[in-house]
Amino acid sequence: MAPATAPATAPTPAAVNAIDLATEQASIAKAQAGDLAALAPVLTAYAKLLYATVVMPRVGSATIARDIVRETLATAVEKIDRFAWQGKSIYPWLRQIAINKIFDMHRQHQRSRRLADALAMQTDATTDDDASPDAQLIADQERRHNRARIDAALAQLADRYRSALELRLIHELSREDCAKQLGVTVSTFDVLLFRAVRAFRKNFGTRNSQPETLAGALP
Repeated sequence: MAPATAPATAPTPAAVNAIDLATEQASIAKAQAGDLAALAPVLTAYAKLLYATVVMPRVGSATIARDIVRETLATAVEKIDRFAWQGKSIYPWLRQIAINKIFDMHRQHQRSRRLADALAMQTDATTDDDASPDAQLIADQERRHNRARIDAALAQLADRYRSALELRLIHELSREDCAKQLGVTVSTFDVLLFRAVRAFRKNFGTRNSQPETLAGALP
């Protein structure tokens, strides 16, 4: 069953379709018995409320909010067998799923930001303390430009490559600990890290000696 979609614009709670508990309970029971399509009216009724009062106020982006609501409803369909009817609406359960999705998004964003900052330290232009204001301004502009390019390059990396760079650069784990975290041997991790750096180089684009500087920081 295709999950209900979030509205294009933020609705008011009053716009939510009312659904009585008896109908809701019956729909959930049918879904748990295998008729997932029976859940559609329930999810449709609560999609707007989730969007307007739970997700949108916490993320501030209509596009991201719609994506999170869609993921919330899809997860609800996948895990409906875990929901236990207790005489109350399914809405609090849906709300908690949505909040968990929001937390996951923020954690992923923070990890990506830390990784981008760590890589930026390797690719930043540097200036002397007594450099002229113009030189400092150029360096600052270069740093901002590099960070934007790094974000774009990281977004293209496979999850396994990103994890290798994150463990080594962000968490500063030893090669042995990185390998253990990824469930591989140290020699395999070395190959993985080499390929991650190479993929990052390709995505970031060869520019002066920056890729060599990055590679030198990752033994």
